[in-house]
Parts: sequence; structure tokens; C-alpha cells
Amino acid sequence: MLERFNQAMEHIERQLDGSVDVGELARIAATSEYHLRRMFSALAGMPLSEYVRRRRLTVAGAEVLAGERTLLEIAVRYGYGSGEAFARAFRAVHGVGPGEARRTGAVLSSQPRMSFRLVVDGSSSMRYRVVHKPEFSVVGAKARVPLVYSGPNQAIIDHVRGTGDRAKELLERLSDQEPHGILAVCDDLDPGRAEGSLLDYYHGVATSGPAPEGMAALPVPAGAWAVFTVSGPAPEAIQGLWRDVFTEWFPSNPYRGRPGPEILRTRMSADGRTADAELWLPVEREDR
Repeated sequence: MLERFNQAMEHIERQLDGSVDVGELARIAATSEYHLRRMFSALAGMPLSEYVRRRRLTVAGAEVLAGERTLLEIAVRYGYGSGEAFARAFRAVHGVGPGEARRTGAVLSSQPRMSFRLVVDGSSSMRYRVVHKPEFSVVGAKARVPLVYSGPNQAIIDHVRGTGDRAKELLERLSDQEPHGILAVCDDLDPGRAEGSLLDYYHGVATSGPAPEGMAALPVPAGAWAVFTVSGPAPEAIQGLWRDVFTEWFPSNPYRGRPGPEILRTRMSADGRTADAELWLPVEREDR
């Protein structure tokens, strides 16, 4: 799988002065656009669109300093409709406008070409199972929150704190299937999974019943789920699990992600320092 991802990276390089079609990249990588975007974000630490933009402006920066083309010619070559749009994008990456960079020979930023490889040290293994579930609903208190990759997510903390004890007791009674108990459910994430982008967050339960008044319901279609478990310091162990699933498990197993909510079941220790967690991700078999 990583070999195909690297072929997709080579295709991006050939298209920096043209159109980068995500559908074509997914075809080269032999996966879906949805899974390609999620995998790239997890492996690279940035959205695919951001990487393409930075690579374009890295190559454009070299042409600006070379002085062989006018700034407008360079802007048009790399897909910008005007010199002003090019200058704004250029400054956002390099910290200086293209005209000033050419006049002064300014120091520019460079986004290196990416390639991916799998490093296996054999020191640990991931615990997982695959579950096939019929359709069900997630019912609970819903909020729109930003995506945070590292450290506490204050918006989620505030949302959970704002859910009253009576509402939590009601939700507990509604839980009638795996994963049991009150859950953290993320849905409608930005395809590029950029940090700070917004998502729907449910403090809720998996149930076959209807939503009570004042609660939101998210219908979840039938399908397969990969279920991962981890124990350790909170939230670092849980955030590390998300990273390892995308950087280690997906490249090593014949599955890819499919559209659907991402579900986390967490049980905190009495002192709040450690947690036992179960991560449910919607998956489908992938031919390789």
C-alpha cells in the first residue's frame, strides 16, 4: 500500500504546474478518495491539499529567485488567476512577497518532497478485532467542535460538562448494544482533517431506540468496524492510538476506512490520570 502511496506522490510532482486530481491520486494508490485523504493526513501530519499547495509554492519560489520568468507568468503557471492571489499565497508560505524575494534574494521556506515507508521494530503489537454490526443510531447531546490533534480539546470538555447528570443517566439507560455506555462520537469531519476544522461531536450512546426530546440522533448504516483497545496515560495514550492505527495498522492490513462516525469508549481511572479506551472505526476490505 505504501508503495502505491509513493507512486501517488510522484504523480503530484508531475502535476505541480497543472491540476492535481484527487480521484486520479486515489486510483494510483488503489484506494478511495475518502481513505486517501485520511491516510495522508495521518501519515504526513497535514491535509493533502496543504501539501500540494506548499510543494507548488516551493517550486514557484525557486522560479521567482531564478528570474527567468515574470512574476505573472509564474503565477499563471502554478494555477493562480492573478498576481495578487499569487502574492498572498506566496507570502503565507514564505513570509515575504515574490517581488521582494526577487529583489533581495530573500530566504524562502521549502516543503520537501514526501515519501512514505513502514518502520517495524517488533517491540509491540496492536490489539484489534473486526465486528460486523447491523444499522443502529447514536443518540446524545451534539455540538460542533474543532479538531485537535494533541492535548485536551477544551470545546469538547465544555460540551461534556454542560450535559447534565439527568441527561447522562437517561443516556446510560438507552445504551443497549456495543460499544456499551456513554461514548465520544465524531462525525462529518473535514475530508482533509485539518487541525482546527470543525466536526460534529456527540456525547451519546449506541442504541436501537429513538432519541428523547432535546437529544440528537445520528443514523449509522450496517457495516464492518475495526475495534482497537489501549490502556495508558490520558489523553496521550488515546491520541497515540489514533496515530498508530493510521500509520501502522492500515498500511499492514487489508482494510481501508469507509465513511461513517468514529467512536471512542473511554473509562477513566479514579484519579483521572490513566484510561482504558476502545476505538471503533468503520472499515471495509481492500483488495491488494
